[in-house]
Amino acid sequence: MKQTLILPVLLSLTLLLSSCANPNKAQMGAGGGAVAGALAGQAIGHNTEATLIGAAIGTMLGYMVGNEMDKYDREQLNHVYERGVSGQTNSWRNPDNGNSYQVTPQPAYSNPQTSQPCRQAEIQSVIDGRRETVYSTACRDQYGHWQLQN
Repeated sequence: MKQTLILPVLLSLTLLLSSCANPNKAQMGAGGGAVAGALAGQAIGHNTEATLIGAAIGTMLGYMVGNEMDKYDREQLNHVYERGVSGQTNSWRNPDNGNSYQVTPQPAYSNPQTSQPCRQAEIQSVIDGRRETVYSTACRDQYGHWQLQN
């Protein structure tokens, strides 16, 4: 039984470690999914094997959910962070998958630790009929691209 756990555990660890350098939404979803899956596995199975299986399943599910925002949506979000008027809501609907987003950016500020320009935003989305609201912060990297922060 323990040998069958090696592949899922290695997959989980690989995804989690790769998310440390410059995490994207899918990688952050994988990390959160791994934690939630491990907790669920431990609560259900009360042993290490159940915890590891839960972490592996949670990692894969979290990665898939986090990856819902595709390239088109990331470009739209980047445009809002770059040119959006503070306090004014920007909306779009993805023509490929029908997901819709409303983003309201706040005024830019300088991160006191890194001196990078940063902005906070409220992101409301409707994905597969489910409404979700997220508050995010993005900072401009050395190449001028907005990167979502943890």
